[in-house]
Amino acid sequence: MTIDTILRSIVAVRASIPDDAFTANALGTSREGSGVVIRDNGLVLTIGYLITEAEEVWLTDHNGRVVPAHALAYDQESGFGLVQALAPLGLPAVVFGDAARAMAGDPVVLADGIGQTVSAHIVTKQEFAGYWEYLLDEAIFTAPAHPSWGGAALIGQDGRLLGIGSLRLQMSRAGEIADINMVVPIDLLPPILDDLLTRGQVAKPPRPWLGAFSAESNGEVVVMSVAEGSPAAEAGLRQGDIISDVRDGEVDGLADFYRKLWQNPAGAEIPLRVVRDGRETWLRVKSADRNSFLKKPQLQ
Repeated sequence: MTIDTILRSIVAVRASIPDDAFTANALGTSREGSGVVIRDNGLVLTIGYLITEAEEVWLTDHNGRVVPAHALAYDQESGFGLVQALAPLGLPAVVFGDAARAMAGDPVVLADGIGQTVSAHIVTKQEFAGYWEYLLDEAIFTAPAHPSWGGAALIGQDGRLLGIGSLRLQMSRAGEIADINMVVPIDLLPPILDDLLTRGQVAKPPRPWLGAFSAESNGEVVVMSVAEGSPAAEAGLRQGDIISDVRDGEVDGLADFYRKLWQNPAGAEIPLRVVRDGRETWLRVKSADRNSFLKKPQLQ
């Protein structure tokens, strides 16, 4: 595929979310981004937060043609979302690359569904822990940043898809602050794609979820906020709390906190040692399956 052919297979994604959706306050009720055609039948890969709890989804190609679509699946672990066009797109599927072989310094292109492209390079590949109970063992980071990163396609020199844009972040290098993008590597999709298509989710037990939005500060996990109605809120976890232990294991940073948390099944009561106002206390949080709080996709 030529780069022009690939760019035509990147579409704009627009989703409408009900006002009473669990994610409406945090992510908004009108979400826009991009997606990539990965099968000739109009299956589109995007970043999942765009379509979470969506009641309506529209895809727009580079000619301005708008096609209705259905939100098929959102995988919480990878962050990928799948959308099925409900009318023929007539666009070829892009070919997957090998993100594991991509290296720091490699030239790449990050492209969105409205024709904006950014020639960039891979800055680094490393672990990424997100404040919303999310962890990638090896995310791809690129610079300069794309202004419309959500669901954008990361394309390698060979014209193949290396990943899907997720975030815009800032990184300090040599005393200077640079805007970068975090990209979810495409290698995470093939092992789960069949499950997502047939079941709407991966065929394994869900991870336990607390509903705590946390950040790492000098190796400590600090609670920034808790989701209303979440297990963390019900247990009394508060903004400013420092989570120091999970069960009998000391927490060493945000990624370690998640890994210790996920050793338990969803629904398990998880003891947390918390430092609050200089004093230690134990909280018992009855975890949950995050998906149980979300509205399920409705076929348009």
